[in-house]
Amino acid sequence: MVLKKQKKEIIGSDDEPIEMDSSAGFELRTPPEDGIRRRWYAIHVHTGQELSVCRNLLKKAAELDNPDLITNVFVPMERVNEVREGKKRAVQRKYCPGYVLAQLPENPQQYPELWRAIHEVSGVTGFVGSSRTRPVPAADAEVESLIQVMRGEKEAPRPKIDIEVGAKVRITEGPFANFVGTVSEINPDRGLVKVQVEIFERFTSVEVELWQIEQL
Repeated sequence: MVLKKQKKEIIGSDDEPIEMDSSAGFELRTPPEDGIRRRWYAIHVHTGQELSVCRNLLKKAAELDNPDLITNVFVPMERVNEVREGKKRAVQRKYCPGYVLAQLPENPQQYPELWRAIHEVSGVTGFVGSSRTRPVPAADAEVESLIQVMRGEKEAPRPKIDIEVGAKVRITEGPFANFVGTVSEINPDRGLVKVQVEIFERFTSVEVELWQIEQL
């Protein structure tokens, strides 16, 4: 596994925070010296399935003729302290809900077996910031920043949210695509918003991801 101390804890709901102790750490494999240039790619997945997708990508890697084509996979997490029943505990929470980072050969679409294996994983919806056929790698500096957060070397910056409660928006993706409504609630930690939309002449609250809306 990429995330140490998680073998036991990640069995269960992906929405639950992962309890950790002070010795919990994060480590990455060193890419092999095989002449293949590797880059980091952000893979968009269904929110709530990040950890299961991470596990299944690693299982897929083991089935490839060259398992090193999927060199590293991790879910961006941050360490936070929370209090439950009067007790303080350290947990890991997903910093970028809906995303998994994978270290792959540059231009992974040129490796048919790898390309097919990734898209066969349940919960994967595609690569971020790309067309369907040519993924765009993530900026090295951004990935390094996330790795430092994972290792506890720096605090996770809060994502900038330009949309406010009361804003009129259009839903651009998902089952409610093209519905227009008003933002009633924002959950920046999970990257989710609730939008009041009119369905069958009644106003209904639907929950969508931030990337699935555009402000009007």
